[in-house]
Amino acid sequence: MPSSPSFVVVFGPDHFNGFFYELMPAFCIGTSAESSKDWHLESGPLRVPRELALDCVRFLQSRDFDVAVSHQMKVDHGITIPLLKLTGALARYDVLPIFVNCAADPRPSFRRVRAFGEAVGEFLGNHDMRVSIIGSGGLSHDPPTPRLDRSPPEVARRLIVRHTPTQEEFDARESRVIQAARDLLVGKGPCLAPSEEWDRKFLETFLGPNHEDFDRMSDAEIDRVAGFGAHEVRTWVAAAAAARKAGKLQSELRYYHLVPEWITGMGIVVGQG
Repeated sequence: MPSSPSFVVVFGPDHFNGFFYELMPAFCIGTSAESSKDWHLESGPLRVPRELALDCVRFLQSRDFDVAVSHQMKVDHGITIPLLKLTGALARYDVLPIFVNCAADPRPSFRRVRAFGEAVGEFLGNHDMRVSIIGSGGLSHDPPTPRLDRSPPEVARRLIVRHTPTQEEFDARESRVIQAARDLLVGKGPCLAPSEEWDRKFLETFLGPNHEDFDRMSDAEIDRVAGFGAHEVRTWVAAAAAARKAGKLQSELRYYHLVPEWITGMGIVVGQG
């Protein structure tokens, strides 16, 4: 994180904590945002500059992106963890939270995600600000997230109807994830093991000049090889597109490690322009 950025932009997913099938946008920008209490993380409001967020929405509309707007966005660990880990607090800097639908099929295509990121980058490039852009999401991972078309009615209802999960609901869901990780380590289902081969291939393309290659990625292939959670690399693609559009960028892989205990491949790429 550069010292004292003027502004932080976070492209992040959600895990049916703030966005539900009741009304699921492909993209949403918050003019105000508050974090959930999933994984017992710090909760509270983010410092969102309302007028700048609205200016971004209007600019995107001028570029033919009818992005959704939330004046009371709920964000979960997909956005709060990078803020807490990279800045030390939820509200240390002005933040523009941008939700990208990664969990709820049908999702926006990688081509559309990339173009959306470029439009955000064009907006940022028109402002004299020192901006940090974050794409927050896992690489290959296959957590036991319910799928709407495979869930019993009571579970499907929880995916559809907008509600704020209780702490007990958070704890129960998180316990299932922890148990799934333990099962994975001893060779049991239901989770697909993370794939270093898939991660490395993605990172190789990500560090290269031709991000248009991501346009050919299919959800079916991701589900089969990298797992349900790997759809979150959409946030990486959007963030990189925004950063590249805003200015020249030199990127490097700072860290990669396969972490079966967390059911995921973990990577950090840093770019400076």
